[in-house]
Amino acid sequence: MAAALQITSEGGQYNGRMTLLLVLSCLMAATGGVLFGYDLGISGGVTSMEPFLKEFFPKVCRKMKEDTKISNYCKFDSQLLTLFTSSLYIAGLIASFFASSVTRAFGRKPSILVGGVAFLAGSALGGAALNIYMLIFGRVLLGVGIGFTNQSVPLYISEMALPRHRGALNIGFEVGVGIGVLVANLTNFETPNSLIQQSINHHQKAKHVLQRIRGTIDVQAELDDLIKASSISKTIEHPFKKIVQRKYRPQFVMSIAIPFFQQVTGINVITFYAPILFRTIGLGESGSLLSAVVIGLVGLASVLISMLVVDKFGRRALFMIGGALMLVSQIVVGGIMAAMLGDQGALSQGCAYLVLILIRIYVTGFSLSWGPLGWLVPSEIYPLEIRSAGQSITVAIGFLLCFLVGQTFLAMLCQMKSGIFFFFGGWVMVMTAFVYFFLPETKNLPIEQMEKVWREHWFWRRFEEEEGD
Repeated sequence: MAAALQITSEGGQYNGRMTLLLVLSCLMAATGGVLFGYDLGISGGVTSMEPFLKEFFPKVCRKMKEDTKISNYCKFDSQLLTLFTSSLYIAGLIASFFASSVTRAFGRKPSILVGGVAFLAGSALGGAALNIYMLIFGRVLLGVGIGFTNQSVPLYISEMALPRHRGALNIGFEVGVGIGVLVANLTNFETPNSLIQQSINHHQKAKHVLQRIRGTIDVQAELDDLIKASSISKTIEHPFKKIVQRKYRPQFVMSIAIPFFQQVTGINVITFYAPILFRTIGLGESGSLLSAVVIGLVGLASVLISMLVVDKFGRRALFMIGGALMLVSQIVVGGIMAAMLGDQGALSQGCAYLVLILIRIYVTGFSLSWGPLGWLVPSEIYPLEIRSAGQSITVAIGFLLCFLVGQTFLAMLCQMKSGIFFFFGGWVMVMTAFVYFFLPETKNLPIEQMEKVWREHWFWRRFEEEEGD
């Protein structure tokens, strides 16, 4: 494969510039991130609201209000409540594998459209829910939508973008942009990679799309690499069998490790249950919800900063900075809660505000690093012949961990108490070391020439060498 995909342009860069068509197309696709983020955050907000709990989870509401002897850490421990949160992720896990076949056979756009329809159906059912069964089934449909969009949107953006802009544009998925509805007609464009993969008769059409999104007529070098990659991918009948072969060991490991580490950062403790967590440390309902909103704004601002600097400083630098911020903040929060918060009572006002500040620092670290880069890096490391399968594995592992964390967190909080922060802090240490030793830098390299970083890496090059032998 290395010989077939040799770099064909000086410095490994293709011709082109950032065009308005490219930006709007990627912004439209990135609205999938808005829906994903909304679904992540909404469950934590409503599950801390007494009217919602009284309507759908009356046992939790009674326990919270009437049981004065129950531990602060156990007030919201309910399997039915966690099922409401985590049902979305198990549905997304299953849907992501179906999305792989749709994306590979019909292109990225149909997968995005299927996801959109599922979102609409799930939102309508959830909004009209009269009982817990309608509520959970609506969450399942939302999960199907997330499964399809999370599998296809990062690939769409990475394939559309020039190498030197790929990081910033792909992080747009994490930012999620509301103006996409105004330019919805732009999703008529398939990625050139997808057009070439679908049919040999689409080469000229792919060239035309390339010329439009690159803003130049000189796109032959990039087109040639896409055609070469596509010719290899068409010899692969079973990409899921192919990706487990030794030749693709680096990509296979990353397809599992990156989403696994992204979920065990502990971010879902904040995303799913921030208002519940803040009520645990003594804040009222309104204060808890407002604090969660502020943390969401901090996260959004940090993602925007990541978007601006990722293609300049690289992926590894942001992983290191984010890891340090997350580790320090989690350890200190765990220490404060261990020392100051017992089973009853609340933190002092000063300690509660200090915990809020530290959680904002933690969210800043995550939103600079594992939040956006957990989607960016997988979408750019797979060769075309295993790209759809690799992205499906990444999304499925992410949803599996989302489901497990969502289903077990309240019970873990009840049992581990403040130790939950040390648990996730330990994983942050492991993942930061993993990135330092095993993840090569991928900035500014054309997506169809990414095998170069594995050939030059101190550990992963052995798999390329043995394949060559």
